[in-house]
Amino acid sequence: MKGIALSCIGSHSALDVAAGARAQGLRSIVLTARGRERTYAQHFARRAGPPPRGCVDEVIELRDFTELLDASVQARLLANNAIFVPNRSFEVYLRRRYTYDEIERGMTVPVFGNRRLLRAEERDEPDNQYALLRRAGIVHPLQFGSPEEIDRLVMVKAPHARISFERAFFLCSSPREYREAAARLMDEGSLSEAGLAGAIIEEYLLGPAINLNFFYSPVLGELELLGTDTRRQTNLEGLRNVPPSALDAVRSIPMRLEEAGHIAATMTESMLETAFAMGEAFVAAASEATPPGVIGPFALQCTIVAGPPKGLVCYDVSLRIPGSPGTRFTPYSAYRWGRDVSVGERIAMEVVMARDANTLDAIVT
Repeated sequence: MKGIALSCIGSHSALDVAAGARAQGLRSIVLTARGRERTYAQHFARRAGPPPRGCVDEVIELRDFTELLDASVQARLLANNAIFVPNRSFEVYLRRRYTYDEIERGMTVPVFGNRRLLRAEERDEPDNQYALLRRAGIVHPLQFGSPEEIDRLVMVKAPHARISFERAFFLCSSPREYREAAARLMDEGSLSEAGLAGAIIEEYLLGPAINLNFFYSPVLGELELLGTDTRRQTNLEGLRNVPPSALDAVRSIPMRLEEAGHIAATMTESMLETAFAMGEAFVAAASEATPPGVIGPFALQCTIVAGPPKGLVCYDVSLRIPGSPGTRFTPYSAYRWGRDVSVGERIAMEVVMARDANTLDAIVT
């Protein structure tokens, strides 16, 4: 039988997974959509050399990402002894055709992590991230049941009317401002009545954002902080840089908050105790709610709010590999392992440890 290969959707964090597989002596398989294959099949393809270079061993080109669940594709991955590493693109693209039930049943390839936890990222799922945060006792932004309750600055998060995997965001501080901003977004076509009806209204927290990128190891029975980062987003970053004299010119431009990248960002050492306590509480809550709970990487996306004492408030949860390969450039993995370890390599390390201990069933579902 072939040695283990790590496989994933060719987007989001695929190169991190492939590079991690290479570092730990595993193979990698990247599944791409037509027209997006050159990154993996050419620019970062693995070549023996001289000199040795690249990290992607094999590319499977699909007409569309949703073909991943086709029996022939699943059979090809199984024949290659693949373990599938889900990222956010996996969920987003397959949800265009399939429900989460269909995705969970249709993936016959072993999945690294708990496939049943992926749906908790969706705010319209009954046992979603908010339910997990409440179960864990983790502070999250105050939520408002209706626009009429708004009495402070809030962020409204609604599904985007035209782009299924994006959201329409706007800020307001009163019911009147809510109605005005919603009407403006509807006029431009980025918000629908149905989307607004299901929107989340939550307090807007003032403070720097920090993503706590954790890894729970079933092999070691330990929680690790792999790294911390913050997001770069359009067009929020541009709006933040507008000088006060030009604010009137951009007042009517809605925030988009589309992912553009990430920046490594450290936090004060005095906050690590709080961060780990949050991570441990979340792991315990997920284990109770959706056994076997968290396996591998997850992130608590937080705002550091002013004190004294300053604290962490979690506004979002990621239940799979994060989108930032830059977490390794914060010092936390090196403090633990003696060198920088990316999330992709940490996944590969867990697979190798489980393989060698004959406990792969503990890390895949």
